Amino acid sequence: MTKPKNPPELTAERLRALLSYDPETGLFRWRVNVSRQKAGAIAGRKSKGYIRIKIDRHTYSAHRLAWLHFYGVWPTEQLDHLNVVRDDNRIANLREATNAENGQNCVVSRNNSSGHPGVHWDKRCRKWRARIKVNRKEIYLGVFENIDDAAAARAKAKSELHTFHPYDRTGADHGR
Repeated sequence: MTKPKNPPELTAERLRALLSYDPETGLFRWRVNVSRQKAGAIAGRKSKGYIRIKIDRHTYSAHRLAWLHFYGVWPTEQLDHLNVVRDDNRIANLREATNAENGQNCVVSRNNSSGHPGVHWDKRCRKWRARIKVNRKEIYLGVFENIDDAAAARAKAKSELHTFHPYDRTGADHGR
């Protein structure tokens, strides 16, 4: 049995009694002295890019706590960071998303040598190959003589098929 993302013990009222949340900065601060944490101290530690906060022997993702604190209810889906910065928990940067929707909002992988998502060099045919994933299925978009044509075909397909996040990210358009 997997551990639930939102243990039912933590309510919005309990969270608000322990932590203040600034929706403009996304930061949580302790309202009370807890363990070694002094009232007023910033809450949480970074783990794999995300902020995690321990409350009553449970560890929570700060972005899920931000949702609970701001809206008074736990999110029903995953939470997507619009700007792809995992520790940017401003409420304006968070939105509920299904797994498929969340996958539409990603940056180019570090392993990508073309610099364009869904575009790679095919050694056998010596051309650029373009593809896109929709609902876990890969859609072949064709082979192209030059990288710009392959990237354009991928961008066009993304704008039509990824309605949740219809444009590809570049290295320059994420971060704060």
